[in-house]
Amino acid sequence: MLDIRLIRSDPDGVRAALARRGADAAAAVDRLLALDEQWRRLTAAAEEVRAEQNRVSRTLRGAPSPEQREQMAGLAASGRELSDQETSVRTQRDQVLAALPNLPAPDAPDADTELKAVGEAGRTGRDHLALAGPLIDMERGARLSGSRFAYLRGDLVMVELALVSFVLSRLREHGFEPVIPPVLVREQALFGTGMLPDTEQQIYRLADDDLYLVGTSEVSLASLHAGEILAADELPRRYAGFSTCFRREAGAAGKDTRGIFRVHQFDKVEMFAFVAPEQSTDEHERLLAIEESILQALRIPYRVVAIAVGDLGASAAKKYDCEAWLPGQGRYRELTSCSNTTDFQARRLDVRYRAEGGRPAAVHTLNGTATAVGRTIIALLENGQQDDGSVVLPEPLVAHGAPAVLPAQRSSTV
Repeated sequence: MLDIRLIRSDPDGVRAALARRGADAAAAVDRLLALDEQWRRLTAAAEEVRAEQNRVSRTLRGAPSPEQREQMAGLAASGRELSDQETSVRTQRDQVLAALPNLPAPDAPDADTELKAVGEAGRTGRDHLALAGPLIDMERGARLSGSRFAYLRGDLVMVELALVSFVLSRLREHGFEPVIPPVLVREQALFGTGMLPDTEQQIYRLADDDLYLVGTSEVSLASLHAGEILAADELPRRYAGFSTCFRREAGAAGKDTRGIFRVHQFDKVEMFAFVAPEQSTDEHERLLAIEESILQALRIPYRVVAIAVGDLGASAAKKYDCEAWLPGQGRYRELTSCSNTTDFQARRLDVRYRAEGGRPAAVHTLNGTATAVGRTIIALLENGQQDDGSVVLPEPLVAHGAPAVLPAQRSSTV
C-alpha cells in the first residue's frame, strides 16, 4: 500500500510515476485526493462538535435546562451524522488507496529489456515429455484430478528431492533460514502481499472455510512478521520457503498446456527478505545473483530480462526474470523471477523496524524464486539430453542424491 502522506505531499510525482503503469492508475490519484480532503473536512467538523459537547458539559451546574438538553441532543445527533459520514468516506478512500499499485522504480524499463545471456542457447531437441516418458504421468494425473495435474514418478522424484536439497543448502550458505510454511492462509495474507485484488482469478479458495491455497510461499513468508516491530540490528532477515503451490491458471487454456510447464500444482523454493529501506536496491541485485548462480551450477542456459513497468504485478517496483533456454520449445521461457516490493507489502502487513532512538518505520520486502521445481526439471531434461534419449544430470544434483544419468525412456501416453 502506498503512503498516503507521500501522495498528499507530492501528488504530481506520484501521478507521474503511476502513469507509467497506465492512465487508470494515475487517474485514481485524483479520486483518492478528493476523498482524502473530504475525509479530513469531516474529521475536523466532528472534532469541533465533540469540543462543543465538552464545552457545554463543563458549563452544566446541576440538572440541564430544557434548552441545554435540546442543545446537547442536537450536538449528539450532529456528531453521529458526521461520524457516519466520516466512516463512509474513509472506507471509500481506503478502498481506492488499496487498489493503487506500487510506484515503479525510476530505473524500471518501459519495455522488457534483455540484460545478459549466459550459456549456450539455440540448441533444439526432444521436449521433456518425450524424454521423461512414464516418469511424468499426465494421463493418470488427469484421470485423478483433471487437466494439468501429473504424477511425478521414479527417478524424477529423486531429481526433485535432490534439487530442493541442493537449493536449500546453497541458500543457507547465503544466510537464508529454511522454512516450510503453511499453504492455507487467510485473506489478509493475500491482501498483504498484493495478490488480492490483483490476481484473484488465479487463486483457489476453500468453499467452506475462510482460507485460500497459496500460489507462492511468498504469501506465507511475507506474513511471518506481520504486526511486528523488528530491531534495526535484526535486519536483514532472509528466509527460504519450500512449499507446494496452487494456481488456477485462469485464462491459460490452450496455452502451454503440454506437460508440466503450466500446471495447477507445483513445488517451489522461494527466497524472501525483510530489509531496511536503504538496503533494498542492493538486496534485489543479490537475489538475482543467487538465482543466476543456481542456474549456472545446474548448467542451464539462460538470459536475464528486466521486466517492463506495464507488466509488473501490483506490489512490485522492479522485477527481473531469468528465462531458461528450452530446446524442446526452441526458445527462452521464464524460470525464475525476483522483485523489489519496497514498502508496499510491509505497509499492508504492518511490518516495521526501529532504529536505535528512532520511530518505527516500514521495512522493505523482496522475493525471488530460487527454483520452480517443475520448470527446472523441464530445463534439466531438455538441456541434459543425449542423442540416445538419455539425460545427463549436473554434478550438484548427483551429490544430493539424484542419479547421474536418466536412461532413455519408452514413450508414454500423454
